[in-house]
Amino acid sequence: MAQRYGGRHSPDRSDTAPPPRGGYRGARRTRVGGRVNMLFIAPLPLAFRAFLGGPVEMALNLVALGILLLAAWLTREGLRAEEAYDARRIARRPAIPRKIFGAALTGVGLAVAAHAAGGGVAEPAIYAVAGMALHLLAFGPDPLRDKSAEGIDSFQSDRVARVVDRAEDYLRAMTQAIAATRDRDLEARLERFQVTVRDMLRTVEDDPRDLTAARKYLSVYLMGARDASAKYADLATRAPNPQAREKYLVLLSDLEQNFTAKTRALMAGSSTDLDIEIEVLRDRLEREGVHLETTETA
Repeated sequence: MAQRYGGRHSPDRSDTAPPPRGGYRGARRTRVGGRVNMLFIAPLPLAFRAFLGGPVEMALNLVALGILLLAAWLTREGLRAEEAYDARRIARRPAIPRKIFGAALTGVGLAVAAHAAGGGVAEPAIYAVAGMALHLLAFGPDPLRDKSAEGIDSFQSDRVARVVDRAEDYLRAMTQAIAATRDRDLEARLERFQVTVRDMLRTVEDDPRDLTAARKYLSVYLMGARDASAKYADLATRAPNPQAREKYLVLLSDLEQNFTAKTRALMAGSSTDLDIEIEVLRDRLEREGVHLETTETA
């Protein structure tokens, strides 16, 4: 069956239809890349060296290998948590300073490896201090303070951060559920829905007064979407189910329309508040004898 495609310059294109938005809109290049991967590769020679000596050297080398791999994993997770922290305007600091723990374990792992190689006391200590320092220079420490928007008290910031954290957990659970179906088209569709949800999250972060109006969307609706995603994934992994897939797509479309409409309403409310503040300021200046001239453009 032929399918008609409409483009920007198509004669029958509807200007009222919103342009499709990809899941990569607003995405940033991740820092979890080559440097972190090297942390997993660099200690692998210890696995070979472990079998070149006696049992004590073998045990020490294997322990050092395990510690260094654990340090690499903590560093990678710490970088991911830092990226999520940087991407948000209001955020709580990571509960576990993974990068700092990764730096400490890197120093411990290097000290154990140096001791296994026959070092005395000074050599392992030097390797430990150097490893920790270089790790912190390369990857930096974890965020150690909560981040809040200017002019917003800590109580409001904490409320918003909790709701946003829970919403992100729901979105992450949906992604994991649909990824199990290995349906690339459905994963892309889910990403587009999540872009719409994150638009609302950023709107609430910009103005925490919108939290009350958006709470049902970011809690009840997203919880239901997470449960629906899990149920569909369970059905799809057992056997292909086109009817269930179509119903799930309709659900995503309905949710996306509702989230888009609510986000626009929140933004319109913020614009109305700004207009009121401008009028109040204008009246106050006029009472002080300052007359503002308005210019009209033809």
